[in-house]
Amino acid sequence: MRAIMEVDICKFNNNIKKIKKIIGNKTMMPIIKANGYGTYINKNIDVLNNFDIVGVAVVDEGIELRNLGYKKDIFLLNEPSIDEIDNIIKYNITIGVCDKLILNRMIENKSKIKVHLEIETGMNRTGIKIENLEDILKLLKGTNIEVEGIYTHLSSADKDVKYTNKQLSLFKEAVELTQKYYKLKYIHSSASSGLLNYDDGVSNMVRPGIIIYGYKPYKDANIDVEPICKLKAKIVFIKEVNENESISYSRTFITNKKMKIATIQIGYADGIRRELSNKGRVIINGKLCNIVGNICMDSFMVDVTDIDVKVGDYAYIWDNDLIKLDDIANMCNTINYEIMTCISYRVPRIFID
Repeated sequence: MRAIMEVDICKFNNNIKKIKKIIGNKTMMPIIKANGYGTYINKNIDVLNNFDIVGVAVVDEGIELRNLGYKKDIFLLNEPSIDEIDNIIKYNITIGVCDKLILNRMIENKSKIKVHLEIETGMNRTGIKIENLEDILKLLKGTNIEVEGIYTHLSSADKDVKYTNKQLSLFKEAVELTQKYYKLKYIHSSASSGLLNYDDGVSNMVRPGIIIYGYKPYKDANIDVEPICKLKAKIVFIKEVNENESISYSRTFITNKKMKIATIQIGYADGIRRELSNKGRVIINGKLCNIVGNICMDSFMVDVTDIDVKVGDYAYIWDNDLIKLDDIANMCNTINYEIMTCISYRVPRIFID
């Protein structure tokens, strides 16, 4: 294969054990949206069956899990659209809701639908404001809508203690009000950063995302998890290039001596960021090699002048040792989440156990 993402299931399971030590007897709902943050963990039924509930972002992700054979709870984090109600019912997906319009349409449908009420506490993305919550509770009482849970999303649990505590205070108020109407199965406010830094005193479930894949949600996060994936691609061509010759599009790299250049068969269509042009590096046979010239759609070039290489050798884009995912994210002025989730479907994921 021209390019491969290796995904280590053993390390994934070890990360889960470490998180469980932190959360105690709370339920863990792993977030496997965006193809398991790019790892394709969501396509491994043996892994998924270890959890009683998993979290996705869009209805189609839930449908894929049902077709894969996952029979336990699936929770949809984001507000669905009205035209997805039939599939939500058909595939038994529990949904996060906050909008009266879709709630009324679900009531009109008369089929049983399980929901978690999303509370707006300060993210200002989606959610029910505390002053509108009781009207929603009264609307739903005695209908076909089963209020199974309640949740919120912490916007700044990685750095803003005062703001996060304000959010948690609002959430606790919402939980107490909702419990006057319903017995709640699931109460949750914390994703990766939140579960490491806060206990709201009312939640019985957490939603770890990036940390289950072995990457920290922020630089100083206090958890010792192991990265589960490595990305590599094959050398498909090696050539000698004379001094004063240009490499790749737009002639952004001009050789200053005779050089040996290798072409790596992975490019920006596979998720390799163009920001790495002329400044990124890869690992070939344990050696760091500079990327030269602009990243192409399907390939890029590296300087292997002083390296013993041959066609067919693999170049690691990141190996979690000499080059870490966060190194690439920093170089691209982004976060590790984005680098992972943007690795495209053209790169096969190989599970290692």
